Amino acid sequence: MLLNCVIKLYVVCFVFDSITAFIILPRAIFGIILLLAFLIYKCQRRHLSVYDTIEEFLQSRNNLIPIRYSNKQIKKMTNNFKEKLGEGGYGCVYKGKLRSGKLVAIKMLSKSKANGQEFINEVAALGRIHHVNVVRLVGFCVTASKHALVYDYMPNGSLEKFTFSERLDGNPLSWKKATEIAMGVARGIEYLHQGCSMQILHFDIKPHNILLDENFTPKVSDFGLAKLHPVQNNTVSLTAVRGTLGYMAPELFYKRVGKVSSKADVYSFGMLLMELVGRRRNLNAHAEHSSQIYFPSWIYDKFDQGENLEIEDATEDENRTARKLILIALWCTQMTPDDRPSMREVVEMLQGDLTALQLPPKPLFYPPDSPRLVQSNSYSTTSEESTVESVSLEETE
Repeated sequence: MLLNCVIKLYVVCFVFDSITAFIILPRAIFGIILLLAFLIYKCQRRHLSVYDTIEEFLQSRNNLIPIRYSNKQIKKMTNNFKEKLGEGGYGCVYKGKLRSGKLVAIKMLSKSKANGQEFINEVAALGRIHHVNVVRLVGFCVTASKHALVYDYMPNGSLEKFTFSERLDGNPLSWKKATEIAMGVARGIEYLHQGCSMQILHFDIKPHNILLDENFTPKVSDFGLAKLHPVQNNTVSLTAVRGTLGYMAPELFYKRVGKVSSKADVYSFGMLLMELVGRRRNLNAHAEHSSQIYFPSWIYDKFDQGENLEIEDATEDENRTARKLILIALWCTQMTPDDRPSMREVVEMLQGDLTALQLPPKPLFYPPDSPRLVQSNSYSTTSEESTVESVSLEETE
């Protein structure tokens, strides 16, 4: 009797569990399907939102020079993305060919950061300008999920490859060519600052972002962090720090150093110039002597003591060229923005003679603790001093 009761109870429980499972399982599956559908919808809406933002920007810029390509055309140009030239946080760059036979580099943006802002920055900065020392944007492609930028192909890659000794492969740049590259980069930045209808601040000048064509003509590239504002307006407001450590101006970190302006690009150019001459990274923990770990400080002390940069197998003219470039770099990397030259003045310094330059005050590599550390701003040894304009930058909200 007891056994029969147990068996009946077991059967009832089994039937109840089966009914419960039959009811709950479909609901669970249906819930999972709904969740997946919602996530897919949100993802699609995000892509569409970015797409709408970019489309709105493109419609408002109907005088853009670059050509708009379809995704199908991009695939054909790259032979279905066959040859990859490089890869970074932005995505991948592929080698391509236009119908005319012209080679191009196609940057496929992997993620649309800041609501497509990187794409917009590039097109806005390069869409209406042309300069021999600024990379040319040939065209672009934008769909709901894919964004691509098409540039002229630079067969010699980036300046980084020819700057640092560990990457030279026995083919260092001649001092003549290094000087020409420095001048070209300076002219490119000067054009961005003062040669366009809108002032373009790059905020990421470094060897990696300087491309070299078949004749080693330098081209300023990668405008993903660029900011445009009226030429007559020196006010720049940034909501976040931007740039690459080692090349970023102090005022991007510390507001008390000074207001953010085009002088931030001048600082970055100075750090680039220092590496171009030193043929090493400015910060090198593996330097032969501890005093050489930070190159700008080490070379300043040598110059301050009346010594020169010792370059192996260099002629007297090459040593003078190296000294001149270092002095210009030291002026560009002064701590406070007002003590740095403008890019127009940098071009003039590069064109001028070494005798017109003097050693600047030693740059401070940390924020000044008091006003007494703010330095004077004369560059010239002549009686007529060349001074930098005081730039008033009131941050706007």
